[in-house]
Amino acid sequence: MHLSTRPILRRVALAGAALLAATAAMPQAAAATDDRAAVGGGKLSAVIRYTENGIPHILARDYAQLGFGTGWAQAADQVCVLADGFVTVAGERSRWFGADAAPDFSLSSAAKNLSSDLYFKGVRESGTVERLLATPAPAGPTEDLKELMRGWAAGYNAWLAQNKVTDPACKGAGWVHPVTTADVAARGFAVSVLGGQGRGVDGITSAQPPGTPGAAGTPGAAAASAATDPAAAAEAARAFFDTARYDMGSNAVAFAGSTTANGRGLLLGNPHYPWQGGRRFWQFQQTIPGELNVSGASLLGTAVVNIGFNDKVAWSHTVATGTPVNLHQLALDPADPTAYLVDGKPERMTRRTVTVPVAGGAPVTRTQWWTRYGPVVSDLGAGLPLPWTAQTAYALNDPNAANLRGSDTALAMGRARSVAGIQDALKRTQGLPWVNTVAADSTGGTLFTQTQVLPRITDELTARCSTPLGRATYPASGLAVLDGSRGDCAIGSDPDAVQPGVFGPGRAPTLQGAPYAENSNDSAWLANADRPLTGYERIWGTVATPRSLRTRGAVEDVSAMAAKGRLTVADLQKQQFANRVPAGDLAAADAAQACAALPGGTATASDGSAVDVSAACGVLAGWDRTTDSASRGALLFDRFWRRLTASTPAKDLWLVPFSAADPVRTPRTLNRAAPGIGRALADAVAELKAAGIALDAPLGEHQFVVRGGRRLPVGGGTEALGVWNKIEAPWNAAAGGYPEVAHGSSHIQAVGWDGSRCPVARTLLTYSQSSNPGSPYYADQTRLYSEERWVTARYCERDILTSPKLKVVPVRERR
Repeated sequence: MHLSTRPILRRVALAGAALLAATAAMPQAAAATDDRAAVGGGKLSAVIRYTENGIPHILARDYAQLGFGTGWAQAADQVCVLADGFVTVAGERSRWFGADAAPDFSLSSAAKNLSSDLYFKGVRESGTVERLLATPAPAGPTEDLKELMRGWAAGYNAWLAQNKVTDPACKGAGWVHPVTTADVAARGFAVSVLGGQGRGVDGITSAQPPGTPGAAGTPGAAAASAATDPAAAAEAARAFFDTARYDMGSNAVAFAGSTTANGRGLLLGNPHYPWQGGRRFWQFQQTIPGELNVSGASLLGTAVVNIGFNDKVAWSHTVATGTPVNLHQLALDPADPTAYLVDGKPERMTRRTVTVPVAGGAPVTRTQWWTRYGPVVSDLGAGLPLPWTAQTAYALNDPNAANLRGSDTALAMGRARSVAGIQDALKRTQGLPWVNTVAADSTGGTLFTQTQVLPRITDELTARCSTPLGRATYPASGLAVLDGSRGDCAIGSDPDAVQPGVFGPGRAPTLQGAPYAENSNDSAWLANADRPLTGYERIWGTVATPRSLRTRGAVEDVSAMAAKGRLTVADLQKQQFANRVPAGDLAAADAAQACAALPGGTATASDGSAVDVSAACGVLAGWDRTTDSASRGALLFDRFWRRLTASTPAKDLWLVPFSAADPVRTPRTLNRAAPGIGRALADAVAELKAAGIALDAPLGEHQFVVRGGRRLPVGGGTEALGVWNKIEAPWNAAAGGYPEVAHGSSHIQAVGWDGSRCPVARTLLTYSQSSNPGSPYYADQTRLYSEERWVTARYCERDILTSPKLKVVPVRERR
């Protein structure tokens, strides 16, 4: 006879909850006195309650034990991805995977393992992370966060000690091993500098004084020319810091109570992050009874909820336009290129010699050079060389290299009770390195703020202290290049800043209480089109400049929703999967007419061949202007539009140019006479025919992922199309079109409140909870995403304990 285990599991869960709640209710001194006995001689423990889709709800008595449960549960789902990241921050990729192989770019932009290792090993050997850990709050991490990180490391290690790794990506691998609190902090450091030093790793590790054999700092003629050409430098800097080119983005919108059905706020968060590797999100809930109860998602290796909600407030982040670094141009000592002058006095650079072990070869030793401003750097991407000559070098200032507070910010937001509490958390901790925050609360409040850690570069400072290179790059990209030889050009500090050399939160572009607050990775200017934000320094972003198609489409959508009113969580769900194509609404009809006007229905392709495009005209005209899986014509327009916009400047593409007075509706009206239209049509038609793809094939037949041998069609569209539900996939005609998603919609949350103690939340982790193909949670939410279905969040205890999939796992150290 089969006996149900459900009553037993519920009793275990309730008993665990009662024990933890009782402990939390003890007076602080009594709880501390009894803690070691309660958990068995100081051993850490937690209770993990799994519900549908493998989502863990972690219950613990204090922050160390909460971290323990979090580290355990993350390891259970993502041990190989986590272990790979710890190899990265230890500077040991070359040892295990070879010097010339490429990392997955999740923790830096290093092109090869060797440069990644040289940078991260240098960070570790310099003691940077340990010094930051030892810095007292608020400039350094709080004790709560340090306890969380300590517990996370212990939980990860305990899972390794008590379980066998089954994921084929690292089963039996020697590089999977226990970690320390410093390793966890080092991963947090890598995330913090991801937009700064992390993007300059190749330039930091290759910069060498002139005359050094093989020195990257000695430019060739082409590089030297690019470095001195203001127009080329401005364009290179603009491209380097262009958020539309990142593999991270996001949309988020908060609606005020004046627009909703019940007077309470609503939040829709739609981050765009990689679908593989170490920048995946992981979904969970953290509870310390009476202290913390927050649900959402974290970046792997992080011990806190980075984006999420509680019973009173919800928030999400979008990648911001603030330029998180600046350069200092150094005047070198004529007698020594490793010394630089400040107010006429020489200062010696600091030499960091780093040795990296390499698989199958001799260790590699390189020298890095550091200044009072930061490391000497030889370039910021291939397009912006920064040559180290006998007279000049460039140092990179990244204030986030002194910032381990990002997780403290997330922890404080998880404890917030309103959007005012979110803003207070941001002001107190000042830990967000490269994102905006959008939030809504249960009383109907909304917030947009760009409170992030930026170097305190004012327009006045750049007017006084920019070098000729900086006068080109700063207006174009926000990248300041200051005269490092002048003491009066030092970056100052704001009185409300918790670390020197950064803006205080009082200077951040902020919008409070608007009917809607939205961001899609453009600057703060149009967070609400009716209440534009202005008056901030150029380093934060632009004002009165063209917006991306994704921003334009998003503002159109959310402003219409706000005007309609009576909004509910269901309306947020509809917006997420509307899959409207702003580019299609603007251009498809005109493109179809331009197609129909081509003589003989033919156009000349890029290779000079004549292509019959007549069938494409009707497909474009009949397309429904969406990127739903069933949409016919979306794929043709996508391939056509990418080519057209890549080859045709905006001034030649549109008949009505951009107007700052009408930024959402301009530019518009496709120039049907633009010569690139015929060529782009011919190339797109020829490409699809060569691949055996019908011009009117449903999008989902050729935009999909394969999980467990099954094709799952994927709706959504690219940055170029401006689709809210962003999906970026490498084109592979031989494999059927777009056969795998690289990045795009990731941890989606639609959150509201109904007056009860439980938030109304729907979530979706597009790529699912586990990277292990043998896990039942490897593709389950990906199937839901393919079918445009959602997960109903279980936040309150009654909802967790009544889950039909409830599985209770008490976990503890065994040492």
